[in-house]
Amino acid sequence: MNWDDLRLFLAVARNGSISGGAKTLELQHSTVSRRMRKLEEDLGVRLFEKMRNGYELTVAGEKLKVAAGRMECEALDVDGALSGKDTRLAGTLRVTAINNMATTVLMPMFTSFSRRYPEVALHIMVSNSDASLAQREADVAVRLSNAPPDTLIGKRVTTVASTVYGSYQYLDALRENGGEPQWLGVECCVFHKSWTKKSCGGQSHRFFVDDTLLTQAALREGMGVSILPCFMGDPDPSLERFCDPDPEWNLGMWLLLHPDLKRTARVLAFRDHMLDAIKAKTDLFEGRLTY
Repeated sequence: MNWDDLRLFLAVARNGSISGGAKTLELQHSTVSRRMRKLEEDLGVRLFEKMRNGYELTVAGEKLKVAAGRMECEALDVDGALSGKDTRLAGTLRVTAINNMATTVLMPMFTSFSRRYPEVALHIMVSNSDASLAQREADVAVRLSNAPPDTLIGKRVTTVASTVYGSYQYLDALRENGGEPQWLGVECCVFHKSWTKKSCGGQSHRFFVDDTLLTQAALREGMGVSILPCFMGDPDPSLERFCDPDPEWNLGMWLLLHPDLKRTARVLAFRDHMLDAIKAKTDLFEGRLTY
């Protein structure tokens, strides 16, 4: 048994499928499948049971997952002890952020960092999971939260305000004809789902989206009103605020990193770059800009 096999096993166990584990490790599906069959043969036990919606661990698989998890922690501790003292402004830097920020307001910040430090290979990944940092799948995370995990270190860099938006044409017609606005059904995150439920007055929805970029696109098409972060809604020339931002919808933007990397030069350079860039956009994030 070797660590590479266990690393593959953990990826499959955590994702619940061969394809999910292969995608996480950027390997071919056939490679991971073959290695898992070989691992079961070598151990003489079944580790997975194939179910209709994926794979479930057997009792032996659960035991191996616990043992492999301990080995992973030891391996990451060794890696962290070495990489945490890296003083070079070079190498790989993996950053994870949620989709609506990564593809809009944060992208110019990412690209300007890459141009400033060309020897750093910057990998931008879209994810809402903080486990990616704990398992060292990423080095830095940009997150929206009012309660970040205690296991990570970081700084609340600004407040992100949100409010209700609709297209200019839709809201003009609503003001002219009266009546109640049609709310989009949103399933993008716990925050927007909860806020929408409290705001729409029990209204039934006829159009659902599961991503804020989809929400923005649907609003542009005049499908109704919905909640968006101000950094998305305010700069959009086709959208208009339906009301002022609600302070109860404020979220903190956090820049988080793994404790093992707090002295790594490229991580610190990225942190400082982002702090300055985000500070310059404070009014946009906090909903104080008018267009």
